[in-house]
Amino acid sequence: MNTAQVKAFKMSLRLPGFSVMDRYLFWELLLPFCFGMGIFTSLGISIGTLFDLVRRVTESGLLLTVALKILLLKMPGFIVLAFPMAMLLSALMAYSRLSSDSELIAMRSLGVSVYRLVIPSILFSLIVSGAAFIVNDWVAPAATHEAAVTLEKAVSKERPTFKERNIVYPEYRTIDQPDGQQESVLTRLFYAEEFDGEKMAGLTILDRTQEGVNQIVTSDSATWNISTNTWDFFNGTIYLIAPDGSYRNIVRFEHQQLALPRIPLDLANRRQNFTEMSLSETKEYLKAMKLSGNEQRVRKVQVRIQEKYALPFVCLVFGLVGAAVGVRPQNTNKATSFGICVGLIFSYYLLSFVTSSLGIWGILTPFLGAWMPNLLGLGAGSLLLFQSARLR
Repeated sequence: MNTAQVKAFKMSLRLPGFSVMDRYLFWELLLPFCFGMGIFTSLGISIGTLFDLVRRVTESGLLLTVALKILLLKMPGFIVLAFPMAMLLSALMAYSRLSSDSELIAMRSLGVSVYRLVIPSILFSLIVSGAAFIVNDWVAPAATHEAAVTLEKAVSKERPTFKERNIVYPEYRTIDQPDGQQESVLTRLFYAEEFDGEKMAGLTILDRTQEGVNQIVTSDSATWNISTNTWDFFNGTIYLIAPDGSYRNIVRFEHQQLALPRIPLDLANRRQNFTEMSLSETKEYLKAMKLSGNEQRVRKVQVRIQEKYALPFVCLVFGLVGAAVGVRPQNTNKATSFGICVGLIFSYYLLSFVTSSLGIWGILTPFLGAWMPNLLGLGAGSLLLFQSARLR
């Protein structure tokens, strides 16, 4: 090994800087990534939304402008799913082309290690992971919810009715103790035995928001009044209780409007669709579910929360796996790269479905249920990269 090769080898061991080689590899990754984003987003929209909207336009008379609006609103949800798939295709195509054109051999002959070669792919995948997290948490939930509401209004059709039991929503406030410590105390507890998609039934509300008096409201049923932003309670009783536990007053009513929060209704309506909930909203929902006593529902929400963290990091896993496969000596064309990409994607999401179900059933912890595919993918990618580094 001559002096130039030794110097190049030492440079490969340093922390990566934005060198000429890095810029070149970044550019090689960027073009197929943009291609993959376009392909996978288009496929997702076509399969998941477009065909249904076309049917509604032709058969149900849905306005074309409304259909286009719904299509645009649903696009962020499919973009989130396209991020990791495009990252895998990008790494596979970029490194496979460099390998088939012997450019990787030339770089390694200068002393650049395989580990150094895949660093640009890992950095690029981290950037993509950050973008995926932002879109998945800040953009996609609100857009997906707005698309569902727009479609409901356009076709004058309510969402399918369903029944949920034991809807519990607590409210807390923080008070300062004499010793300077802060403590959370319960100010209101909302409980409903059942929700059928339109009205609550069997309600009991404990209200401690007013100092010096506690209020208990029981009612056969209640609905949310959109025009006044209040709850309409029917056939119930209001108990006013003094701090010493004595009754101050009892009021029976057939119809009573109360200015209580709408959040219990929002939580109940969103029980079946976590794609419309941001990470913070899902955590708030988890707090309410823990009081309901439904352990399976609690585990499901915990798994969904972990999945919201894990999904963006699939980009990192696919970036590593794609680069590890691409740097191996081969002669792979674009069609073969696309085929390998589809196979890896199918295998990964099949494994993700299995582990997620095991997490919901309680066989795995919520963390492992959501993160096990990522951990296994990182392990497989690291093993492939180690094997590639040993090949000469």
